[in-house]
Amino acid sequence: MAPSAPATPGQPRLLRMLNDRTGLDLLLELGPLSRVQICELTGLSKPTASKLLARLEEAGLVRPVGTSSGGPGRNAVLYAVDGSVAQVGAVDVRPRRATARITDLAGTVLAEEHVPAGRDSTPATTVRAALDAAGRAAGVRADMLHSVAISIGGAYDEATDRLSLLGGTPGWSAPDALASVRAALAPAAVLVENDVKLAAVAERAQGVARTATSFAVLWVSAGLGLASDVGGMLHRGATGGAGEIGYMPVLGGPSDQRPRDFQDLVGAPAVQALARQHGIRARSAAQAVAKACAAGAAGDPAAEAFIDELASRLASGLAVITSVLDPHLVVLSGDVCSAGGEHLARRVERALRRLSKLRPALLVSGVPGDPALAGATELALRHTRDALFRASAEALVGNVR
Repeated sequence: MAPSAPATPGQPRLLRMLNDRTGLDLLLELGPLSRVQICELTGLSKPTASKLLARLEEAGLVRPVGTSSGGPGRNAVLYAVDGSVAQVGAVDVRPRRATARITDLAGTVLAEEHVPAGRDSTPATTVRAALDAAGRAAGVRADMLHSVAISIGGAYDEATDRLSLLGGTPGWSAPDALASVRAALAPAAVLVENDVKLAAVAERAQGVARTATSFAVLWVSAGLGLASDVGGMLHRGATGGAGEIGYMPVLGGPSDQRPRDFQDLVGAPAVQALARQHGIRARSAAQAVAKACAAGAAGDPAAEAFIDELASRLASGLAVITSVLDPHLVVLSGDVCSAGGEHLARRVERALRRLSKLRPALLVSGVPGDPALAGATELALRHTRDALFRASAEALVGNVR
């Protein structure tokens, strides 16, 4: 048998960095932990876990937050990520408003504020106004944020740093739009991503897709979108346009063979028009669906007919999507799907089984509040945590040579 290769000088340092990052991630995921608990969760020895915590504390990333009690022997010191080390921002941009959230490094939400987007607003002034409002509420200056992630309903091409397919969000497709936003938010790192793809990020991090091997998010709201996640990696497409399914041609039904876009079948105006055909009137598509589901559960046949037709339309698009992607799971998201909840989801599932031989699991989003904003927050936190860990890596291992 050939002798094993000798260890290289860099291996101990790499191992320490991997151990430190594992410990940091556990503290982020599970909250305060003792040295013994880290040993149990990682299989590391007590001396190794002690050195790991000492390095993280020296780098300023963790701090003691108390002691455990109730067990035999001495109380153990508990460690947690020091959230005050850095703050991040997330902004969800819509045609008429922007919502900003500020979060500390540990993931604690410090503030969330909504601001209207006026006619004379530019992308830079809109985003800065939202972050300034959230910053005042949080007691954090917007120009002190480490990173900011922006969620917007369009295709983001990272190669050109340009947005396209924006619909009703004026100003953002201009050649210098994102450059002006970055200048307004300097020195923060500015990350940009499509809102539905960010909803998938949130679904993977905290929703119903945490353990899914692969999944797709079908977003139905004022606009439509799809995000595809395979093993934690998003598919963005050549120019960021993957998932723009509003433009996907579909057939309206057996009596109407005229090609249509999927948006024409299940976009907000189409959902409201369908609701009116069944005697259901509401101020928005989501309200119409919520109203119909409540009435249908009480036995209203017209409401049930509306939900069944909407489910059939959604399934007609999903049949195409699943035949291409074959995901383990489809997550229904956006305010229309959330308003329908399980009542709508089960009907979509039945309709899909009539149309397709593929059988993905189908679940309603498990992310509370605004999934796109939650995904933007997750993206900003990941960026900042990675950056701080890289910056402190030499300090984390430098004491052991």
